[in-house]
Amino acid sequence: MRLIGAELTRIEHGTVEIELPFDEKLTQQHGFLHAGVISAVLDTACGYAAYSVIDADAAILTIEFKVNLMSPGRGERFLFRGEVTKPGSNIIVADGRGYAISDGPAKLIASMTGTMMVVRGREDIAG
Repeated sequence: MRLIGAELTRIEHGTVEIELPFDEKLTQQHGFLHAGVISAVLDTACGYAAYSVIDADAAILTIEFKVNLMSPGRGERFLFRGEVTKPGSNIIVADGRGYAISDGPAKLIASMTGTMMVVRGREDIAG
């Protein structure tokens, strides 16, 4: 997230927000925020939301996600929110929403549903 300039701006039990300023280096051929960037930040927001509901000695791995791109990623900055919708001891489901922010109201540009696996007892996988 540091590489693309994203910043964790809100952490609550089951909810995380990440903000990203517009950067031309993160766009595709039409000047919109690239779908790969949108997907990566949504996955991160959902993953961190899942981390917020597990024990400190456990870790999270995404095992599946689906992203719907609803509107071009065009804005001065972007807000990505991940929320746990189904906590669990082994599997957690989280939903994410991505918004473009400019002068007017925030515009929904993408949604994601992700499935996360809780990992315990693996020293090679740390939170």
